[in-house]
Amino acid sequence: MSEIKDVMHDTAQGLYQAGGLSMHTMREIESLCLPEVREYTAIQIKHLRTKNQASQAVFAAYLNISPSTIQKWETGQKKPNGASLKLLNIVEKKGLEALA
Repeated sequence: MSEIKDVMHDTAQGLYQAGGLSMHTMREIESLCLPEVREYTAIQIKHLRTKNQASQAVFAAYLNISPSTIQKWETGQKKPNGASLKLLNIVEKKGLEALA
């Protein structure tokens, strides 16, 4: 499925550059090609944080949330969602430096 999305995006990009697609249509196509946002368990969040060699306070600062939220995620009291979940996906793929 990923290959199909890549081909679709490349084709649309070519059409956009040639003037065959509007910016609005291009954005709609790009939104369809976004990678799926992965959800994380408490253990996976802690592993992601420790893999990036960050304390809970430092990890929270990078994500722009409170350290108590990290603590609740890592104990399973709460689950990340929305923008926080997207940021965790970015950290997993590109490292904490991507948020600096």
